Amino acid sequence: MTEKLAQPTGDFLDAFGDVSAAVESGAGLPEVARATERALGATIAVVDRAGNVLAVAAQSPDDERTVLSGSRGREVLDLRVADELVGELRYRPRGAPPPPALVRMVGTLIALELERSRAPERASEAAVASFVSDLLARRVTDRDNILARANELGADLSEGAGVVVARAHPQVPEEGDWRARILALVERAARAASPLALTAAVEVSAARSPHAAAEDARELVVVVPATPPELPRRAAESIHRELQRGLSGYEITVAVSRPAGDPVDVPRAGVEAILAANVAEAERRGFLAFEETGSYRLLLPVLTDDPAELQRFHDETIEPLVTYDEQYDTELVRTLETFLDEDGSVARTAQELYTHRHTIRYRLERVRELTGLDVGSTDGRERLSLGLKAMRVLGIMPPRGPASEPGAEAGQVPQDGPDR
Repeated sequence: MTEKLAQPTGDFLDAFGDVSAAVESGAGLPEVARATERALGATIAVVDRAGNVLAVAAQSPDDERTVLSGSRGREVLDLRVADELVGELRYRPRGAPPPPALVRMVGTLIALELERSRAPERASEAAVASFVSDLLARRVTDRDNILARANELGADLSEGAGVVVARAHPQVPEEGDWRARILALVERAARAASPLALTAAVEVSAARSPHAAAEDARELVVVVPATPPELPRRAAESIHRELQRGLSGYEITVAVSRPAGDPVDVPRAGVEAILAANVAEAERRGFLAFEETGSYRLLLPVLTDDPAELQRFHDETIEPLVTYDEQYDTELVRTLETFLDEDGSVARTAQELYTHRHTIRYRLERVRELTGLDVGSTDGRERLSLGLKAMRVLGIMPPRGPASEPGAEAGQVPQDGPDR
């Protein structure tokens, strides 16, 4: 038997006309939500793609909570413009369900209104992204030009600025536009620390290795005026706390540069922040300031002036181990890292990795065969240590699979390997 659909406020066209009139009048999302409430006979909530509630039409606070919390009977319609998700219409009918065609038509109007209402905001976001991208890529280098463009966006960079890089990766599949949610969290935390901070997702792939794992080539970057000089770090710490509170089940990395005293030096600060973020990710540290990267700082001039040379050094030292680990599901890179961290002690390396000493010696011998560098020599250890640092600075993540060479606990057999 076909379920009878309710139409609480007149016929189909009258209901649609009420919502259409609210949109045409320019009354704004709250009035459009109220017209939708009457048309559908339902509690209404309009939410943007980052999960922010933009408008609610409900008969009581309890009614509002039911539509926002996902209580039984609540429905969700994705709001799209040109197939791009712009938000959600959440509704909970008070009686029989409204006609699906009416819901879709009303949803289209709300999506268009949502997109229209965000037009100035989107223009501002585009202007900030354009400036930050041009600044970090050195497409704008004249001091007066930098200051003028920053002033147009409400930021004063006359005393210089620091750069914060924030990364967050979900550990399980996420629905919706989770990157927009991260951007909103970062911008909110940055502005709480410094109302003049400029937040944008920009392409800075030239400063990262082409092997760096990422869904896209953009970095989430915040340019924070260095007035006072400690402000960029405070903003970075605020962003880190906000992401930890707001993103459970995410791997979070926040890094901050030294403050650049002159706006023309902000691109250097950008490279510092990326270097620190790459090191923090490789070492699984949630927060890292450039000043705390130790000897990695020595690689900054190479990363800035000739990243290809840094890539070549990595390829000559560590790349064969990365390739071998990926092919045979071994742990040569991790073993080498641990061996060097343990000052060349096989016993402590075996204890740290819960692996027999014979297996550690086998792996280190395989390192020598693949790289031509002997961990038993000072020169070999130095070159391999620098190779590992180059790998981290470039943002290359080593394989983290279980060991599988002879003598290891996992004991897997390689698919097409050489005679071992």
